[in-house]
Amino acid sequence: MADMNVPDVDILVESPLWERVPQARATVLRAVAAVAADRDAGAKLRHGDEMGVTFTDDAAIAALNGRWRGKDGPTNVLSFPAPPPPSSEIPHFLGDIVLAFETLEREANSEGKAVEQHLAHLVVHSFLHLLGHDHEEDEEASRMETLETGILATIGIADPY
Repeated sequence: MADMNVPDVDILVESPLWERVPQARATVLRAVAAVAADRDAGAKLRHGDEMGVTFTDDAAIAALNGRWRGKDGPTNVLSFPAPPPPSSEIPHFLGDIVLAFETLEREANSEGKAVEQHLAHLVVHSFLHLLGHDHEEDEEASRMETLETGILATIGIADPY
């Protein structure tokens, strides 16, 4: 693990609702490190890469969802990948992940999961999007789910699917 390139994570808390999850920041950092440690997922990372994570609420994410995806209402998480750098040899800003507290908490409760576990899953999932993974096609989705499940297992989280 000594040679993995964990990106610097800038965490912005926009909603006080996240105070209900005292381990939210630590959970994000642990999930990001788990992705970076994965041989396949972390292969594109460079020393000095950066990313942003915003803890917000349903109202704020609903506005983003409408503006950027043309969809009404809140969602649990949005990923905004940054364009690739001009050279794969230099560090760059990977993009932003935005998480909505109420939707995330509601989903965790309905699935019988701890909020921190669901948060870790959504961060891993979204970070993979920042790294270029997608799930538009069945084959891509299967590959991405397998990658997510393996990464989550390394931090003690059961298969979310």
